[in-house]
Amino acid sequence: VLRSPRLARHGLGLRRRRKLPESWADMQEPLLEGMCFTLKYLGMTLVEKPKGEDMAAAAIHRIVAMARVGARKFQKVILTVSPRGISLQDADTKEMVENVSIYRISYCTTDKLQNKVFAYVAQSQESGALECHAFLSPKKKIAQAVTLTVAQAFQMALDLWEATHAGR
Repeated sequence: VLRSPRLARHGLGLRRRRKLPESWADMQEPLLEGMCFTLKYLGMTLVEKPKGEDMAAAAIHRIVAMARVGARKFQKVILTVSPRGISLQDADTKEMVENVSIYRISYCTTDKLQNKVFAYVAQSQESGALECHAFLSPKKKIAQAVTLTVAQAFQMALDLWEATHAGR
């Protein structure tokens, strides 16, 4: 279990803990392998716009309200962030739940009111609709770390894309 943003799990096959230095946001190698975070999946709702703070706050509010109404236990997932995208794996069964390409993700955030909630907006591969997925982290710092890691993955994916297209 991830206890702080300074400890991370790397790769899906190898589960070893490594202390990250203070400038962990500038590191590229762990992110290339994939940074793993253990979170609880709250749910999903459809959204109208691909990005925006107000849209995300409203979507997170809807998801949290639906989660409170339902008396079910939340699914514990391992969310892995890499320059390829976000993959979700069930923490208990190790079964792959979802794999979202970085190019389908339009927005990610940590909610201001529900500060332990991380959410991202992505276009569904099947229907093309915009979906907001929300996750509950054990601590506020972990939700912020996931958001920063996704932002870093966007930048790294852009850098890799530019490097491959520079020669053309």
